[in-house]
Amino acid sequence: MKPSVLVFSGRSNPKLTGSICEALGQDIGRLEVIKFSDGELSIEINENVRGRDCFIVQSTNSPGNDHLMELLISIDAFKRASASRITAVLPYFGYARQDRKLKARVPITSKLIADLLTTAGADRILTMDLHSGQIVGFFNIPVDNLNALPVMLPYIREKYGSKGITIVSPDAGGVERARNFAQRLDDAPLAVIDKRRSGPNQVAEMNVVGEVKGRTCVIVDDMIDTGGTLVKAGETLLKEGAKKVIACCVHAVFSGNSEEGLTASGFEEIVVTDTIQIPRSFNCAKVTRLSVASLFAEAIRRIHSEDSISSLFK
Repeated sequence: MKPSVLVFSGRSNPKLTGSICEALGQDIGRLEVIKFSDGELSIEINENVRGRDCFIVQSTNSPGNDHLMELLISIDAFKRASASRITAVLPYFGYARQDRKLKARVPITSKLIADLLTTAGADRILTMDLHSGQIVGFFNIPVDNLNALPVMLPYIREKYGSKGITIVSPDAGGVERARNFAQRLDDAPLAVIDKRRSGPNQVAEMNVVGEVKGRTCVIVDDMIDTGGTLVKAGETLLKEGAKKVIACCVHAVFSGNSEEGLTASGFEEIVVTDTIQIPRSFNCAKVTRLSVASLFAEAIRRIHSEDSISSLFK
């Protein structure tokens, strides 16, 4: 007999966890986060998890270090409470952009995070749209890297159709993601923006490779951070004659003054998902948020029943 499944929520995105549990037809597992006066955290699991298949949902968005530490402590608590299997569900995997050594004396932080999660006691990782596929190889445990295509593609198709659309990758590294989107949108044409960076979150120059004049351009990316690069990409496409520009980005990091920049931008619409809980204070009328709860719920159901995850995307 397979152990029954329990889904718990960290403090980063309890709303998403609630929607996942609703789709699964069950309540959120009872877990209490205790914060001491010196800032240290402790976890108390108020459920019997012995021999159970446990999933803990926690994005490591801002404050990323706090949310990461909370997740690590939670995993340790589940391990010491004799859970049968512990799956860390990270809808948004923080530090993913630090995935290689581009200059001397810098860390590969995403590899460090992978080691920490494994050492803490995670048996499996469930995440979505990692910044680069190589991060899966940083783990010595199974990793299921979902993508938001089954949620975003139907929305774009229904609202904008598939005729006269060009899918745009904002850089060379995102071509595979954009190509996958384009192929499933009736083999839409693909364009790439060649950008030259002058520093972190700073782009000095952009050039478009591909035909965008008179077309509806959909920029496909894994995340929006400050939004500066995305806004500049949109402006570049409009200067090249694009009819309208839409952004399709999975993770809404929205740091710095992204609200002002996106509001003033030339984007028709900015489509994101709920992998990160957007603060109530964030107010940009151009942002549309789609839920990935049903996708995560189905993935959890399949992991628990040992069914195929990859078939979700065929």
